[in-house]
Amino acid sequence: MNKSIYIMALGAFGIITTEFGVIGILPTLAKEFQVSIDTAGWLLSAFALTVAVAGPFTTMLTAKINRKTIMCAVLAIFVISNLLSAISPNFTMLMIARIVPAFLHPVFWAVSMSAAAKQAGPKDAPKAISVVMAGLSVATVLGVPITTYMADLFDWRASFILAGIINLVAFAALALFVPSMPAEEKPSAENQVKVLDKPQVWFKLFTSLIIVAGMFATYGYLAEYMNKISHMNGTEISIMLLVFGVTGIVGNWLMGIALSKNVALTNRLFLLSLIAIHLLAYQFGGAFVPMVIIISVWGFIHTGGFLSANIHIIDGVPQQALESVNSLMPSFFNAGITLGTLLGGFIIARYGIHEVIWLSVPLLLLAFGFTFITLDKKQKTIEAEETEELKPETVQAVSCE
Repeated sequence: MNKSIYIMALGAFGIITTEFGVIGILPTLAKEFQVSIDTAGWLLSAFALTVAVAGPFTTMLTAKINRKTIMCAVLAIFVISNLLSAISPNFTMLMIARIVPAFLHPVFWAVSMSAAAKQAGPKDAPKAISVVMAGLSVATVLGVPITTYMADLFDWRASFILAGIINLVAFAALALFVPSMPAEEKPSAENQVKVLDKPQVWFKLFTSLIIVAGMFATYGYLAEYMNKISHMNGTEISIMLLVFGVTGIVGNWLMGIALSKNVALTNRLFLLSLIAIHLLAYQFGGAFVPMVIIISVWGFIHTGGFLSANIHIIDGVPQQALESVNSLMPSFFNAGITLGTLLGGFIIARYGIHEVIWLSVPLLLLAFGFTFITLDKKQKTIEAEETEELKPETVQAVSCE
């Protein structure tokens, strides 16, 4: 496998760590800047909202720029963003430092995926894509605990410095070892439009938004939940977030295997399991030992959520429409993060952190019901023929996460 692909995976790890790294230090930031926890939650919500809104436009506007150049530019901006975050004297400055790189976040995602496939060639394209996505997966499960640990070991500024260093290493590797990647002169727009006339694709994208919203309504404030409800200190929270991440890596791997066998059944079992673990967390949230077990299982289930939503969306999509669907996913996923954390902050501000569970549960139940709805029944036979050869490769590519 071309080393460029692993370098792009490192870049993906850096930008996702920057996005999600604040989750574990939200209570610390709220105390430092004397804001409420729901206000501090905007550090995650505003980032995700910017990605969701700006993604399709920034990707299109940068389509003719050399692919290596634009990826280097994105990572450089993320380095600067993290350094500015580390020296922010007030909450407003910190918010601005967080929002600016979010405009280019989806550009790196879209470019790295297509560049990896092109570097590897048609035969190894699925494997190459899975390597880049592995950078995202590892970041979602390890980025939070390592930044939280740095904040506990030193202070909150160390978390942003660490994220900046990761992005800097990725930038240097990309600049030194990845060859130039000239952009195509005339990016094809035909495939971008084909998917727009398929109601089922849009419905699946909306379902994924609800799934992610249900996941992050509580997960976005998990550190605060463990602090206020489970009465864990900073060190214990760091350890539990690490456990959450480690069990999540195993769960993500098993999720890929299960999805390759039965997409619909796996997605439904995932949603029911996540609902059950939320209810257990509500019931035993104040008991230290049961919560240690619950959080371990929670990570095992939760981390497969992005993979589950991803495969749910592309399952049955014709090959010629996959590129346009993949370009839309970051916007819908981040819209889900925004919705979940905003609604979670609203519930916390009015009813307390313990009651945020009752926001996640109905959202996940709604998504579960949506998995039984099919809108494009007339197209099912045609699309089955078009995707017969594609589907196993697609699932294999993502399941390697």
